[in-house]
Amino acid sequence: MNLNKTTRYALHAALELALADGRPLTTAQIAARYEIPENVVAKVLQQLVRAGLASASRGVGGGYRLARPAAEVSIQELIELFEPAPTPDTCMFRDLPGAACPGESEPRCRLQSLFQEVDETVRATFASVTLATLVG
Repeated sequence: MNLNKTTRYALHAALELALADGRPLTTAQIAARYEIPENVVAKVLQQLVRAGLASASRGVGGGYRLARPAAEVSIQELIELFEPAPTPDTCMFRDLPGAACPGESEPRCRLQSLFQEVDETVRATFASVTLATLVG
């Protein structure tokens, strides 16, 4: 599985918020820790706030915090915010993204069920791991 940069940045940012244990963090603090452009961190955090996973406060002592306990935020939930979910009939062996699979009749498409099973296993694993798991 290859996650896009924005997803990886979101995972880093959410993990930092979990590690902060309720203390507010600024975009600059998170950006410096992972050497990510501050404006990118700000956009990721805004998406986390819109999704109800983080909260923001302004002014002295302000910053970002997790909006829910780290034990209630799964890695899968974070990934789903930033990664488009493939449709069940998406063929991994087609050149065009999102191209439908021609069916089980082609030998290469018989591999599709294996890849779908692996994808489901990966998603289930990510769903079982929370930010608290990673912090602990």
